[in-house]
Amino acid sequence: MKYDVLTALSVTGLHGSPAQQISMARLCALITARYNWKLDHFCVGQPEMARMWHVTERTVKREIKKWVDDRLLICVRKGVRGRVGAYRLNILKVFEVSRDVWPAVGTDYAERMAELDPAQGSSVVKVDFTKADHHVPPPDEGTSWFAVSERLKTLHPEKHRNWFAPLRFVSDEGGRYTLAARSGFVVRYLETHFSAVMNEAVQAEVGVGRRIVFIVDG
Repeated sequence: MKYDVLTALSVTGLHGSPAQQISMARLCALITARYNWKLDHFCVGQPEMARMWHVTERTVKREIKKWVDDRLLICVRKGVRGRVGAYRLNILKVFEVSRDVWPAVGTDYAERMAELDPAQGSSVVKVDFTKADHHVPPPDEGTSWFAVSERLKTLHPEKHRNWFAPLRFVSDEGGRYTLAARSGFVVRYLETHFSAVMNEAVQAEVGVGRRIVFIVDG
């Protein structure tokens, strides 16, 4: 997923104007060097970006503002009063702006990106998280999360392995049913695409009055 996103951005830049080529080269360098994929954001000071790109801080401010205005980046935390700003890559926008150049990379890449495309309501990101090095054991039988997971497996078998099975139960307190996911990207994908089905499963197996809360597994 990381390399596909970087490919999409770099090739989009190469198919654009000279100014766009430079802009995408800067963004790709920033993502490669400083993006925290687990937390799904980068937090880098403007002086550091200026050194990396060999430009002035004024150029950095202009570039960041352009990316935010174009929705390529989402401002997670503003940089004010000496605090460094934090920005998240807008995956939906990356797919949107790069879609026309996928075939230029190759048929296999275009097909893979079409499967990954979050904008396709019926698609599921086909990333096998169960093969990752940070293994999450299956929930114990008899626990509430085991019951919820089994219900999701029965109702949505095609989604369960990659999205629901790797989740780790954290707590069921104060009306918050907390689950831990592998990364910020996974959290946002679950919240966007699967919140309704997961809430239904929790209500059915655990009870009403609970709100599912996702955290990044540390």
